[in-house]
Amino acid sequence: METTIIVEEIKLGCKDGSRQEREEDARALGRQSLRREKRALGHCWRRIAWRLETYCLGFGGALSGFGGSSTSHEIKLPSQHTSLRVRQPAHKVSSEYIAKYNKATEIMRNLPPSDPRNFMQQANIHALYCDGPDGDKDGLGKYIQFLVHNSWLFFPFHRWYVYFYEKILGNLIGDPNFALPFWNWDHPDGMQIPDMYTDESSALYDLNRSTAHQPPTTVDLDYHNGKAPKPREEQVDDNLYGVMYKNMVSGAKLPLLFFGSPYREGSTTTPGSIEKHPHNCVHIWTGHEITPQTPLGEDMGAFYSAGRDPIFFAHHANVDRMWNIWKTLDGPKRKDITKPDFLDFSFVFYDEHAQLVRVKIRDCLNTEVLGYVYEKVELPWLKERGMPHTRLAVPRNPNVRKVELTDFPITLKGSAVTIVVPRPAKKARSKEEKEEEEEVLVVEDISFDGILRVKFDVYVNDEYAPGPANAEFAGCFANVPHKHKHGGDHHHIHKVSLNLGITDLLDEIGADNDDSVFVTFVPNNSYPVTIGGIKLELLS
Repeated sequence: METTIIVEEIKLGCKDGSRQEREEDARALGRQSLRREKRALGHCWRRIAWRLETYCLGFGGALSGFGGSSTSHEIKLPSQHTSLRVRQPAHKVSSEYIAKYNKATEIMRNLPPSDPRNFMQQANIHALYCDGPDGDKDGLGKYIQFLVHNSWLFFPFHRWYVYFYEKILGNLIGDPNFALPFWNWDHPDGMQIPDMYTDESSALYDLNRSTAHQPPTTVDLDYHNGKAPKPREEQVDDNLYGVMYKNMVSGAKLPLLFFGSPYREGSTTTPGSIEKHPHNCVHIWTGHEITPQTPLGEDMGAFYSAGRDPIFFAHHANVDRMWNIWKTLDGPKRKDITKPDFLDFSFVFYDEHAQLVRVKIRDCLNTEVLGYVYEKVELPWLKERGMPHTRLAVPRNPNVRKVELTDFPITLKGSAVTIVVPRPAKKARSKEEKEEEEEVLVVEDISFDGILRVKFDVYVNDEYAPGPANAEFAGCFANVPHKHKHGGDHHHIHKVSLNLGITDLLDEIGADNDDSVFVTFVPNNSYPVTIGGIKLELLS
C-alpha cells in the first residue's frame, strides 16, 4: 500500500540576542565554541519527516491514495468574517445543538481511513505532534524528539489543531457557523463531564473514560492517580483557588509563567501554568483507570490516545479560552509573546477540504481573525484567594526529610522533602517593583520516566501539605504519559524544569521580608523523580 509521507521544515528556534547571550547558551550546552554550536544548529531550520499516516506510527491504517494534496501551502485566512462562530459552555447547549454535533462526529467517524479528515486520523495527528517519534539527529549525534508540550508551543499548536477539527465538522454538515463547545470546568456549574458525552449511543461517547468519574462526580483540577474524592464544596474550593486563581492570576503574571519556556535547541523546557495544572490533571482524571486494556489510562490519560475521545476537544477549547481570558486580566505583562522564533514557528494540518496547509503561530493570536469567539460566562475564580494554613508559625514536620542545597540532585520517591532556599537580596519591594519583576521559584532539571503519571506538589513554609486551597500551596508538576520513543522503547527519561510565581504567595503568608523560605516537595505517588536544583530569582 502506498503511503503519504510529508516532509516539512520545522523551525526549531533561532539563537537571537547578543553575542554574550549566545556564548552563555553555548556554555550551558557544554559546547566548546560558538562555531561548533552554529554548525549544530545549521541555519535554524531542521527537516523533520512528518508521516501524516498512522501506519508508520504503528496505530494501524494509513492515509493512502486520498485525493488531497501532499504538498502544503500557506493558509489564507479571510480578511474579515460576516459572522463569528460562538463556542458555548458544553453544559448549557441545546438539544438541537447536541444532535448537530453528534451528527457531524458520526459522519467524521464514518469517513474512509484514507481520508485525513477521518476521526481516527485526526486523533492521530495529535499523537504525532504530542507523542511522536524522534526527529533527525542534531549536529552532536543526539536524537531530538519533537513534542509540543512543556513549552510555549502548547497553546498555539492546540489552538490550530482544534480550529481545523472544528472547521472539518462544520464542513461535513454544511454549516460554516458550527462551533465546538467548551468544557467549562472552571465554573462550578460545569465541573463534571457534560451530559452530551455520556450517552452510550452517541458518536460523542468514549468507552475509555474513568468509571469512577462519571456525572455527577465533581472534576478534580488537581487530580493525581488514586486520589480519594473530596466533598463537593471542598473540591470546588480547591478548583477555584488552588488551581484556577493561582494558575491564571497570582502565579501567571508573566508570559514565561503562563505560556511556558521557549522551544530552542539545547534548552530544558518548562510548562506553562495552565498546561501543567489543570490541563494535565483533567487529562488524567478523565482517562480510564489503569487496566491491562488501558495500561496508561487511555484514552484521555495518555497523549497518544487522548484525541480519540471527543471530550478532548471540549477540554482544549476551554484551555484555549484561558489564553483569551489571561490577556484581559490586570497586569502590565499579560501580552502575547513577540519573539520572532515564536511567531514564525509553523505547523502542518489538513484543512476541511483535505488539503495540507502550513500555519504560523503569528496568525492565531486573535481568535476573531480565525472566525470564532467564546460565550462570556462568570469567572468565579477571579477574586478567590486562599487563606494561610495557620496565622501562627507552622511547626516543622518531623516526618519530612530535610536536605541541603549541596545535596542536589535529589530523588523524590514516596516521601516529602524540605529544603531551605535563600531569597533574592532585594526582598521587600514596592507594588510597582513587584509588577515589574516576579519572584519565581525555579525547580531545575526534573527527570522522570515519561510513561508514568508523575505528580508532586510544592509548598512554601508548610511541611504538612494542607491542600491546594491554602495559601502556602505554590503549585505542582504533573505528567501525562508519553508512550513513543525512537527505537520502539516505551520508557524514556524526560527532563523539564518548573517555574512557579510566588510574589503574591509570600505576601499572603507574611514571608515577604524573610531572608529565606523552606520549600517542601510532596510526591503524590511512589514513582521516582530526580530534581537537579532549586532557586529563587526575580524575573521580568
